[in-house]
This record gives sequence, C-alpha cells and structure tokens, in this order.
Amino acid sequence: MLKLATVFSGIGAIEQALKQLNIPYEIVFACDNGERYLDIDVEEVKEKVKDLDETQTKEVISNLYDETGKVNNVKKSYFANYDISEDRWYEDIRFLNGKKYEGQIDLLVGGSPCQSFSTFGKRKGLEDTRGTLFYDYARIIKETQPKVFIFENVTGLLNHDKGKTWEIIQDVFKELKYDINSSILDAQYYGLPQMRKRVFVVGIRNDLNVGEFIFPDPVDLEHKAEDYLDEEVENKYYLPVKGFTYVTTPERNEGRARVNRDVIGCQTANQQFNWIGDFRIEKPKPEHYLDNRIYVGTYQGQEAVARKMTPNECLKLMGFEDFKVVVEDKVAYRQSGNSIAVPVLKEITKAIMRQVKLG
Repeated sequence: MLKLATVFSGIGAIEQALKQLNIPYEIVFACDNGERYLDIDVEEVKEKVKDLDETQTKEVISNLYDETGKVNNVKKSYFANYDISEDRWYEDIRFLNGKKYEGQIDLLVGGSPCQSFSTFGKRKGLEDTRGTLFYDYARIIKETQPKVFIFENVTGLLNHDKGKTWEIIQDVFKELKYDINSSILDAQYYGLPQMRKRVFVVGIRNDLNVGEFIFPDPVDLEHKAEDYLDEEVENKYYLPVKGFTYVTTPERNEGRARVNRDVIGCQTANQQFNWIGDFRIEKPKPEHYLDNRIYVGTYQGQEAVARKMTPNECLKLMGFEDFKVVVEDKVAYRQSGNSIAVPVLKEITKAIMRQVKLG
C-alpha cells in the first residue's frame, strides 16, 4: 500500500488521483491551516512549545488557531472525504516534526507559497530560505526522506525576483539529494477542459538510482465544459439584471467574465464572486419567469438567463469525483480554485510508478 503524506493539503487532489487510479494508499499525515493565520510571532510560538512532546505541541498549536475564532474549512472538507484521524492532521507546517515519519513515506505532495528568499548567505541552499513556508516544505522533505515528492506552483514562480527564487528552489532540492525534473503542464492537455498552467517538480531520491524522471505526454481532450454541468441547478445560482448585463457584455467586464466556453479559463480562489470567472448562458425554464431574483434577458437574439457555475461543477471541472461538499458556497469555490487539477496528477503519478516502486 502506498504511503502518502501531504502539506498545504487543500481538499486532497492527489488523494483523488490515487482513488481514481485504484491505487491503495494510506495517509501518513496531512497539513493545512485552512487560510487561518496567527497574530503571534512564530518564534514566540516555538518558545512556547520547545519543551513539549508532539501531542502537547499539537494541542497548543490547535488551541492558538482556535483562538482566531475561525474554522479550518479545509480540514472540514478533508475529513469528510478521506480516511484520516486527528493524530495524523497538522494545522501548521512550521510546527510539524517530520523526523517522526522518517523512512515511512513513499510520496509527499504539496506546493508552498514562495515569498522572496534571503540570498545574503550566497550558498542559495536550504538556510537561505528561512522565514518562508518553502523552507518548511524543504525541511519536511529532508526530515521524512520520501522516495518521491511532487511540488506544484503557479508559473509566475519561474520569474519571481528575476528568476532568483526559482534558482534557489532548484538548488535546495538538489542539496536534499534528490534528482529533480520540472515542467509546465496545462490541464487542458491532460484531459480536463480548463486552461490551467502550473509548474510541477518531481523529485526522486538519489539512492533509488532510477534516472531522470520523464513527464507524461499530453493526452487528447475528449470532453467539453458542458459535459461537467449538473442536471439540476438551484435558482440561487442565476443572476439578477445587473449580473446578467455584466457577464454578457465583454467591453464592460473587460474579459473578467467568460460564458459558455468549451474550455473554461483557469479557476481561481475568488471565482464566481463579483461575477468573475466562467458562467453559463441558458434558455430560461418556466420557473425562472416566476422567480423575481432571476433576470430573463436577451443574448444573441434569444431569451436567456445567466448563472454561476455551481460548486459541484467547479469541483468536477478540477477532476474531482463524488466529492462531498460540506462547506458554504463561497468557501467551496475557494477550495476548488486553490486545488491542483486531478487529471494532471493522475498522469504524473502513472509516470512516477513506471519508474519507481511505491508501496
């Protein structure tokens, strides 16, 4: 059975990929703060927990996050969909001791935010990334020594700080004694009707001696976005006159709203709010005329209504199947937009397993 660990876990894209590939796996640990942030300085927190064991440390960190008054909605979604217990969930990567799991992980997956790194040390190694969440991502790799890791991020990472950030990241991965290969993959070329370019790094531990990782070839796109639409859509997703006018008038929305595309634009955390993202224009149903929240207008010479994509549709258009939505719509949209495209991870996973024995 494949031993999986994730950080910046989100709603579990790699877990979905493994499930859809029928690859048995066990979650060793997962970690995500659910977009909650501590006001207290990290060094002050470390001082609080320096003499505590792991169970006590987890309790302190959990209490600090509870004191923010915010719910970890990522955890709520994750626990509703995957087999995991409290002792395997961490709220904050900065206080996750990876040494406990050394040698227990086949595959580690995650993608950290990458703020500017300090390069004053000139080594451009792990120590020069201190103060960033990437430092903790790399530290977890160093401490756990997974056979393989997958790192995902936005393509802007490659040009961040005139390319210096990307150079440091590559140097760090190599310093950790992993053979790495990277590529920009677009979800629309891996079976998903969404324009979503992301940079992926696959690192394979040096001692496995399997050679350079070969990224998967593109696959044909066989479906359109409309193939992922729900059969029944609640009236609350349909737009009033102001929203209808905005999304159907490109010169007004300046391209921020897209309608009825076969391949949708890149989903984002704030999609569907302020009428930004992909929308559907449809022929009105009888009940639409009876609901004064819904505007029945004219589009391309025909009567029409406009609506948001539903959270379930957004999840399906990220490649999720049979996913339980247990959070409010605004949160569900963010979770979908922040995730990794599942079909891309499926192809990467298949390529990894052609080269490395996992499990």
